[in-house]
Amino acid sequence: MPIYLDNNATTQPAPEALAAAEPYLREQFANPSAGYAPAREARNAVERAREQCAQAWGCDPVEIVFTGGGSESIVTAITSALEHTPKERRRIVTTAVEHPCTLGVCQWFAEHGYELITLGVDAHGRIDLNLARAAIDDRTALVSVMWANNEIGNIYPVAEIADIAKQHGAVLHIDAVQAPGKLSVNLHAMPGVTFASFAAHKFHGLKGTGALYVRRGTEFRPLLLGGHQERGRRAGTENVAGIVAMGAAAELASRQLATDTKHEARLRDKLEQALLALPNTKLNGDTDNRVPNTTNISFVGIEAEELLMLLDSMGICASAGSACTTGSLEPSHVLRAMKLPESQARGALRFSLSRYTTEQEITDTIEKISSAVKTLRR
Repeated sequence: MPIYLDNNATTQPAPEALAAAEPYLREQFANPSAGYAPAREARNAVERAREQCAQAWGCDPVEIVFTGGGSESIVTAITSALEHTPKERRRIVTTAVEHPCTLGVCQWFAEHGYELITLGVDAHGRIDLNLARAAIDDRTALVSVMWANNEIGNIYPVAEIADIAKQHGAVLHIDAVQAPGKLSVNLHAMPGVTFASFAAHKFHGLKGTGALYVRRGTEFRPLLLGGHQERGRRAGTENVAGIVAMGAAAELASRQLATDTKHEARLRDKLEQALLALPNTKLNGDTDNRVPNTTNISFVGIEAEELLMLLDSMGICASAGSACTTGSLEPSHVLRAMKLPESQARGALRFSLSRYTTEQEITDTIEKISSAVKTLRR
């Protein structure tokens, strides 16, 4: 079996999530919008999952809208927020290290009459709160910022940004896709947060299922129109099995947070220390404030694409955190925003662990990466 160290891309579904979902893929297949008993059972299952997610994320069940994934949640939040802002508020504030979905939709609005301010980061990928304070003012309609970065693992100061946004009456959307299972999530503890986006497959649920937190009392415009599912907030027949799995996965991630993060951090540190002992390696990101499962390391002088291909042949699944365009692998926009030297950016690999990563896998990975690096540096 391959050694899977790309858990910020997607995670292995938890057995508990699969077990919860299976009946709704087999005998309990009814459409939850129908009026007969099997449909009511499906509808009740959706509501139980909503309660599980709300309890795990510190909010009320009515504030959870199920979606088709993280990207849909992000686009829904941003478009809904800007649909309901006064005309005098035409500013959007985001950061240079957001997920491409966030950057893409913000850029679309910038091309349609909004002012877009993109906050830069330092060489460690950190946001300067003073820049946020200067950018967020009474003209600001929306602030959109991620909680945890998927590439370098940095944790961003969303609670402080929520306070700044609230002072100026701006809507704040946080991309919380990488938060469950890595951070303690309590949305009601951050009253300045209006929207928060989630994706089930990032915390051992199933692909194709997401959720959007919409603070109670928020004006809301659905992205998908048609039926009255999700209290009229998201049209389309619910993915009952995926939603049920998401509820189970959210509950499990919350319950096992301390155990899982301790396990991941210990193995991450073992991997990191061994790889940084190799010649010409550098750690990317903020070592003081990051999620426990992620390390991003540059093998300076080696092309990430070349190293990934060799590791793949050795049974190691990792990521460059990069986009492949016209056949060439370019450094990611996150590393570009950090203004790393070209050789450092081009040699960067991300390793992201999970609760299912084992000590033996990390030991084997260290040996194989060490061998691969020696081969490529001959």
